[in-house]
Amino acid sequence: MGIETDIVLVGLGAMGAACAWQFAKRGLAVVGVDRFAPPHDLGSSHGETRITRQAVGEGAAYAPLVAASHRIWRELEAETGDKLFEACGAIVIAPGSGESSHHGKPDFVARSTEVAVAHGIPHETMTGAEAKRRFPQFVGLTGDERVYYEPGGGYVFPERCIAAQLARAAELGAEIRTGEEVLSVVQEGERVVVETTKGRIVAGHAIVSAGGWSGGLLGAPYHRLLTVNRQVLHWFELDDMAAYRPDSPVFIWMHGPGDVDYLYGFPPLPGDPRIKVATEQYSEATTADALLREVAPQESQEMHRTHVAGRLADASTRVAKAAACLYTVTPDNGFIIDRHPAMDRVVAISACSGHGFKHSAGIGEAVAKAVVENDWAPLNPFSVSRFGAA
Repeated sequence: MGIETDIVLVGLGAMGAACAWQFAKRGLAVVGVDRFAPPHDLGSSHGETRITRQAVGEGAAYAPLVAASHRIWRELEAETGDKLFEACGAIVIAPGSGESSHHGKPDFVARSTEVAVAHGIPHETMTGAEAKRRFPQFVGLTGDERVYYEPGGGYVFPERCIAAQLARAAELGAEIRTGEEVLSVVQEGERVVVETTKGRIVAGHAIVSAGGWSGGLLGAPYHRLLTVNRQVLHWFELDDMAAYRPDSPVFIWMHGPGDVDYLYGFPPLPGDPRIKVATEQYSEATTADALLREVAPQESQEMHRTHVAGRLADASTRVAKAAACLYTVTPDNGFIIDRHPAMDRVVAISACSGHGFKHSAGIGEAVAKAVVENDWAPLNPFSVSRFGAA
């Protein structure tokens, strides 16, 4: 016994929520399952804000997805009345000389600029001296840095985006089931059987977007390709907000040669005297269930000392808040959006390697189109086959 549906979604965070809405818009019967109650703070899709930028230095293949996401956020805002996307601008800063890297890609400013030119994305390039004059919050600029600025970038509100898409999906007939853990995903002939703690779901296709839990559900080759890393977000109180004008952009600031020699952050939200910043680490792996969720005070102190002090105007050492989240990362820091090599009716959307949220709405649309029309060519750059045989 169980229920039957066209599409079953496993995980309803950024990707699952986007897929739920997009499949429901196309008139398919949809059942979405999540062990928690999205939006929540136990995975990879929380933390108040997420950076978005159209000229994606990680690779030109990402640009259409984020462009689609920007269009979809505005569409969803019009449908719901919710504020989802703030186009405050985005700035990427790299040293004027020497090596730098972000998400495994060298010379990130040049790569971002190349994507912007190729896709007609409005942008500017400038020196650190010009950026410091225009954006006085960046007090640590020495003047010779290379800077990319995209006025149409900014940030989205992840919890709002997830909630809005799940609500619209439900209004269109999708069944959203929370507090229900998926135990297994198995293809039997032309159907997929999903066993949960509350029963069996049989579907024409399963979309697995379970983040840090995906490897265990998908098996080979995903169990060897997906690594879970703990990342920490920090909110520091500002002594003064004067330098953070209404046009203050989100930022990615590479100040050394390696992937960990950088910080990213957000301007303070209106009326909120805090600045949110973070860096990334890839040396210590964990699992979704074993994640240390508490953030020790010394972690925030180290973040301030190593990355914030002397760079951001009036950012005090006083910690207003800190939170841990998950990055589920592939060996090349890219996405996997593909059919399972052993189960062609199971679609995996993981991992997104720490830069997925800005693409999520576009990914939902692209996956729904690929499944309905059986046309996977637009998603070929994200194929699991690039990693070799299982």
